[in-house]
Amino acid sequence: MAARACEQPDGRISEVFEDLGELHGAYDFVESDHVPPAELTAAMGRATARRCVGLPFVHVAVDGSSLTLPDHDRAKDFGAIGSGPSPSRGLKVISALAVDGQGATVGLLAQQWWARTHGKKKSRVQRARLALEQKETRHWVAVFEQANAQCAARQIRPWFIVDREGDAGDLLRALLQTEGLFTVRASWDRVVQSAGKDTQYLRATLAAKRPQNVYEMQVPGGPKRMARVARMELRAMQVTVRLRDAWSKKDSWIELSAVWALEVGTTPDGEKPLDWLLYTNVPVRDAQQARRIVRSYATRWRIEDFHKTWKSAKCNVERTQLRTAQGVVRWATILAAVATRIERLKHLARTTPDQPASAELTDEEIHVLVALARRIKKRAEPVPSESLTIGRALEWIARLGGYTGKSSGGPPGSITIGRGLERLQTAVEGVRAVRELDG
Repeated sequence: MAARACEQPDGRISEVFEDLGELHGAYDFVESDHVPPAELTAAMGRATARRCVGLPFVHVAVDGSSLTLPDHDRAKDFGAIGSGPSPSRGLKVISALAVDGQGATVGLLAQQWWARTHGKKKSRVQRARLALEQKETRHWVAVFEQANAQCAARQIRPWFIVDREGDAGDLLRALLQTEGLFTVRASWDRVVQSAGKDTQYLRATLAAKRPQNVYEMQVPGGPKRMARVARMELRAMQVTVRLRDAWSKKDSWIELSAVWALEVGTTPDGEKPLDWLLYTNVPVRDAQQARRIVRSYATRWRIEDFHKTWKSAKCNVERTQLRTAQGVVRWATILAAVATRIERLKHLARTTPDQPASAELTDEEIHVLVALARRIKKRAEPVPSESLTIGRALEWIARLGGYTGKSSGGPPGSITIGRGLERLQTAVEGVRAVRELDG
């Protein structure tokens, strides 16, 4: 089923399986009560951990998302997505994505799924006063624990990367208990321990320090962001911050490194400056180590790319017509593995294009790709069968998916790579079928 999904990924199973027998088998599988979804997720996590063996550490980007799913009659066991009197329907999910030291996606280590019950939304104060077992925060803690266990089984050290959602007492304590590394973007201006009587806050304490480093950073343009070269000021220090527990009414203090990267003097009118205040349990003794923390946080964008490819750009998991939450989770897990492969190939082609294609593609895939490339190549372009690089291989794969080179507006993206992989996998299956017929 995973191989078929790689050939032609789509949220609708009927678009993936053309053979009637395979189609019925696929539906039987995803709707079977004998297939625990957690076992599929755990198998994917084990495969990802195996690929991380030998790395000094692995970044683990953790983020939440939701799948908005068709349920017009509200007859499916989905939950509320969004707020308001008539929220959409679907499932919530938190994913832990492994990313290597060069920023390339490796795969998913863990996922946690749930359906949110519809009811009057509690206020922030009400939610804070709930026990951990009553909060959705427990799903984040479960993902940390699952990802940490997968890494521990292979003696890999995880470095968790979490956005502002991670700046909560329950989550910071959970991250400390994993005994791994972590970088969390601050959401609150927390109280810091000081010798004086006056209450001291983190941002003011850091602002009083001279910048340890000033550097320039290329900022790409976006819908609400002007492309520019940003001037960043970097400050860092060891701090002891307060965690206030609204449930037990007790305060606790934890010692962390705080790293603050702030844009100064280059922010366009109407935009907010780039402002990353990060917590980490990694010792930060100088500007070089502080820059390392900022770079670690930047790997979080890999999970944003994964969500886009998984949900809409190529795998289109939200198009599924499955009628049970468990069935959706089983099929979505298979498509998640496909999405991580697309994202990994895309990143490697852009960052390490000269590494051998054999590092990511099988010999069979390479032989079929070379044969297809010789049919679509430009007249003056050589198509070597030996020493094929990942950059050249991904360009050919993207061309199979409709990429036209520079005229397409940049390097190949997830959609054209995904379409090209479909054609490549279909051709590989055809070659295998011919070989079987020939005996």
